[in-house]
Amino acid sequence: MKELPSWKIVRSESGPDLKLFQARFDYLQNPRNDSVERMIILTGNDSTNVVPVLPDGRLLFVRQFRFGIRAETTELPGGIVDDGEDSRQAAERELREETGYSSQNWTYLGKVPSNPVFMDSYIHHWIARDIHLTDPTDMDDGEWTEPLLLEPAQVKQKLQSGGFQHPHTTSALMLLLLNHGL
Repeated sequence: MKELPSWKIVRSESGPDLKLFQARFDYLQNPRNDSVERMIILTGNDSTNVVPVLPDGRLLFVRQFRFGIRAETTELPGGIVDDGEDSRQAAERELREETGYSSQNWTYLGKVPSNPVFMDSYIHHWIARDIHLTDPTDMDDGEWTEPLLLEPAQVKQKLQSGGFQHPHTTSALMLLLLNHGL
């Protein structure tokens, strides 16, 4: 497979601050026809999520309302990596904040671009085995989650039927399934 030619960055300019992201406008020259296109890029910290597994093999998910689709989703706990954290520290914090659970048994599953169409960040996926309840939840003001325990067979069925609405949950579960089994 041949390598595609690079798009030349003609100039960049700052866009609005969008709370979780900073917008940037990049003007890029298409190598195919030299046309200059204005593209919006959302810059921000990487994110992380966790596949939490209880000692009995059940997986812990959270149900929460997602503003973009105005609907409740079932997804893995996770969130943005804060400044000064690495992705595992953020995964540990997010698991504890959203569910009250903790683990001493962590494995890195890998990372994928959050949305390479217009974002410059990645989502880091972790598995936490042998989780146990250690703390009360500690959610952000704009957050509300409810825990949901699923058997591995239920997770597989929901994954196969397209029942998970969040792409970060789907990519984490696919990495888990392909590399570690479910």
